[in-house]
Amino acid sequence: MSFAAVDVIRAKRDGGRLTGEQIAWVVDAYTRGVVAEEQMAALAMAIFLRGMDAGEIVAWTGAMIDSGERLTLDVSRPTVDKHSTGGVGDKITLPLAPLVAACGAAVPQLSGRGLGHTGGTLDKLESVPGWRAELSTVEIVRQLDEVGAVVCAATEGLAPADRKLYALRDVTGTVESIPLIASSIMSKKIAEGSSGLVLDVKTGSGAFMKTPDQARELARTLVEIGTAHGVSTTAVLTGMGTPLGRAVGNAVEVAEAVEVLQGGGPADVVSLTLTLAREMLALAGLSTVDPVEVLASGAAYRTWRRMILAQGGDPDAPLPTPRHVQVVEASQDGVLSTLDACSVGLAAWRLGAGRARRGDPVQHAAGILCHAKPGDAVVAGQPLLELHTDTPGAVPSALKALESAFTISADDEAPASTGEGLVLEILR
Repeated sequence: MSFAAVDVIRAKRDGGRLTGEQIAWVVDAYTRGVVAEEQMAALAMAIFLRGMDAGEIVAWTGAMIDSGERLTLDVSRPTVDKHSTGGVGDKITLPLAPLVAACGAAVPQLSGRGLGHTGGTLDKLESVPGWRAELSTVEIVRQLDEVGAVVCAATEGLAPADRKLYALRDVTGTVESIPLIASSIMSKKIAEGSSGLVLDVKTGSGAFMKTPDQARELARTLVEIGTAHGVSTTAVLTGMGTPLGRAVGNAVEVAEAVEVLQGGGPADVVSLTLTLAREMLALAGLSTVDPVEVLASGAAYRTWRRMILAQGGDPDAPLPTPRHVQVVEASQDGVLSTLDACSVGLAAWRLGAGRARRGDPVQHAAGILCHAKPGDAVVAGQPLLELHTDTPGAVPSALKALESAFTISADDEAPASTGEGLVLEILR
């Protein structure tokens, strides 16, 4: 069935409901180049302004899945995946994937690269010498069978409509649309072929969704899409007002993830890793396995090493170190009461840890170490933040971003950095 693109645009512009046939046609026609970029831009703006109901979102997601291939994960373990909406210092995939694999599941973690102040998992892992992100479908399935976990780039054939539409939304002011965000996330995740999916939906200054209500709406939409497409889906709302852990960047986050896998690491990173692991194991039918015991046994760290080796990386090689380090010190005695995630993420980006445009290079050694977190007592002259970069000329702009990033109070009212309260709600 064929439609006129302008009729589809007008229907949504005037607040109408698009039929499944209209949605299937327009997404397919856009992918093939029949619907022009300016027409899809107009439709995206109409969706941004008028919204979509649950049925439309499910249909739109299905059309994007159908635009490409859907992986068949023929492996001996139950499959379960995880996706985060992005944050500052969010290296959770790095310890989580090998931990859940060590518990008996198969974790096909097809990840992305960073853009702006939120980091990308692939950028972080490429700090490991020799590690490669690009794998074929055959390699993905083989690694899942042999290791239990794979973290790699999505194959070119996975939801090509989303790849094309994402780039268009980025330049037309239509990014902040929950129907389009949700369908973008879920089209790729469902096409990956996992039977279960756990979503870490973040809210706060360092997240895409700034308020809990926005995050909750997105989480509910994601769960509805997954359920409608036959994927068991759970969404976990988590706070992102403060950087997660103490490392923000690329190599520094890999180092912190390894600490967690070796039985250490910051309390908040450990806490969230275990929470998400339990949810993933429940969806995989492995809820009797205790991830705390598996982590303590060293099995997750051994799986991490095998995962890195399988993708050409050297888990024993030194990680990149920066050419320049600048320390930000506490100006007074007291307690660190706030540390703004967005400001720290922006500073790390300016130091070279992120990119302004897709395809830009990143510095693997760039980033920030947070020597204090909210709730920590500090003394004047004590290092608070440690800035890493290969380009010293970037430091002044990074310091500018940090001017109001933190406050030091004279009392101890700020909560300790324990990971308590990080999880706000779980939706199933």
